[in-house]
Amino acid sequence: MLNLERLRTLDALARHGSVSGAAEGLHVTTSAVSQQMAKLEREVGQQLLAKNGRGVRLTDAGRLLADHAARILSQVELAQSDIEAQRGEVVGEILLSAFPTAARGLFPAVLLALRGDHPELRVHTRELEPEDGIRAVVRGDIDLAVVLDWSNKRLPVPGGLAKAELLDDAPDIAMPAGHRLAGRAEVDLEDFADDDWVSWPEGEFCYDWLMFTLRSKGIEPRIAHLAGEHHTQLALIAAGMGVCVAPRLGRGPVPDGVRLVPVRQKMRRHVHAVWRTDAGRRPSIRAAVTALRTVGRELAEP
Repeated sequence: MLNLERLRTLDALARHGSVSGAAEGLHVTTSAVSQQMAKLEREVGQQLLAKNGRGVRLTDAGRLLADHAARILSQVELAQSDIEAQRGEVVGEILLSAFPTAARGLFPAVLLALRGDHPELRVHTRELEPEDGIRAVVRGDIDLAVVLDWSNKRLPVPGGLAKAELLDDAPDIAMPAGHRLAGRAEVDLEDFADDDWVSWPEGEFCYDWLMFTLRSKGIEPRIAHLAGEHHTQLALIAAGMGVCVAPRLGRGPVPDGVRLVPVRQKMRRHVHAVWRTDAGRRPSIRAAVTALRTVGRELAEP
């Protein structure tokens, strides 16, 4: 009889490509992964892993069993979803993630709605950047992620995930109140070719979007400061340290000395939720998507 947890370990190894990656995805030690794989090899009577330089690779038997493991785990999730759907009650636990401004702008109202409508549902949340959120959903670490992309730069969504649009977020350009363009009703990105920029940290999806967008307009960005939190970015703008893109979702109070001006080209952040398709019949997933859509519509109303 094949052990489900050992199949889950093999599936993580196949998806992550390394023992350390599987351990991180499963939130266990590398030793635990190795022990589970050794037990699975004894169960099936075949070698599933082979040395590959300083790492390991799946043998032919390992790849064959990993393909079956992925299907078995998918069927297990479908069975769990069907059992929950059959019961029809929104109960149990659900883990949600969102990028920081969505966590601030959406989650408080969403959590209040879920608590009021489904008091037996225990909801847990965490902040994750969009790409990290998608990876966590694929791994099964979280149930649903709120992610974003931009109208000119889409975020790839892997197969096996479902998606629901929540709202469009129209960001502005934040600049010091004494900036030469602070009196404008609208601005173009090209107007800031000679300005210093305050940006998201390197490697984040929005940093890549900013570099791509400015360069597509013939501007080589002068990135002077990096800050993950929008409140930190706006504090730097208030001190006269440059300009930045300031999304409206979850923005909160704007510091004195900062002027916000809309962009003429109508940049848009598209905010949506993603979850594993196999889990889509769970009443808790459906309830979370409904609450997110409702709050998203309310925020989008003029």
